Amino acid sequence: MQSLFLIFISAFLVNNIVLMRFLGLCPWIGASNRLSSAIGMSVSVIFVMFFSSSVTWIVYNFLLLPMGLVYLRTMVFVLVIGVLVQLVELFLKKRRPSLYKALGIYLPLIATNCIILGVAFLIIDYNYNFIQSLVFTLGVSLGFMLAMIMLSSVRERIDNADIPPSLRGAPIAFITASLMSLAFLGFKGLFGL
Repeated sequence: MQSLFLIFISAFLVNNIVLMRFLGLCPWIGASNRLSSAIGMSVSVIFVMFFSSSVTWIVYNFLLLPMGLVYLRTMVFVLVIGVLVQLVELFLKKRRPSLYKALGIYLPLIATNCIILGVAFLIIDYNYNFIQSLVFTLGVSLGFMLAMIMLSSVRERIDNADIPPSLRGAPIAFITASLMSLAFLGFKGLFGL
């Protein structure tokens, strides 16, 4: 059984969900123009991911698996994620309207964010118990936040740089993302993970 520390480090750095598995690129590129929107998106993703992975683990292990309804897991997981995203959206609309406006279309996209569903499936595939699944989810979500903050910081500096017109916007963001991914490749082999 893996230690909780290794599970966390593996999810956070070594197998970073964005930079090594390339999941969640849409909100990563789309909501990383400014640091404030990157942090807002990250906190929203952390909330949804943490609660959705907890609820989906419980539903899978105590309802779907014992009743032989494993084939319904995708549908049930998407339903759980959709409900949680709606709760986040309602909260932000009421309590943080400026952040709600800044996130725009990317907030409802959390429901279709492959990271959220991917984490639920990875927890099942890795056969984690409840505590391990929470640590894994924390590592993945903080790894997503790290990638968001790093990219937004670089993109804010790039906005002030002399970039050729053909590379401005998304092209330079993808070039930056690829270089960040290469840098994170250096963590492969850390702790034998």
